Amino acid sequence: MGMMQEFREFAVKGNVIDLAVGVIIGGAFGKIVDSVVGDLIMPVVGLVFGKLDFSNMFIVLGSVPEGTVRTLAELKKAGVPVFAYGNFITVAVNFTILAFIIFLMVKEINKLKRRHAEAPAPAAPPAAPPEDIVLLREIRDSLKK
Repeated sequence: MGMMQEFREFAVKGNVIDLAVGVIIGGAFGKIVDSVVGDLIMPVVGLVFGKLDFSNMFIVLGSVPEGTVRTLAELKKAGVPVFAYGNFITVAVNFTILAFIIFLMVKEINKLKRRHAEAPAPAAPPAAPPEDIVLLREIRDSLKK
């Protein structure tokens, strides 16, 4: 069996295609979670803690050239090393929310699987009578006529 044929068999197996679909949807889902955290949750958290902006929480680790605006984006653009712990906080919150959402989804899927497994199996149709019984019934019915 050639390597290309083995690869083709591997690539078209259902679980590989399912994995690819999962990765693509996961990437899009990650963007949704980033937006929920960055646009909805972090502003509320910032408001509660005195209008904190986590994205601009950093410590400058090097010298800043004159005229450079002291924002994270500008400092990085100028090549100044910065310890961007605010960005880490945002990513950690994103991960926590994403993990919790996935936990809830898996929990519901498991509940549905358990419910499906506990459901009574449909009753099997009655077994066909043996052939000799069928023949005897036919003879009986023909004698009745």
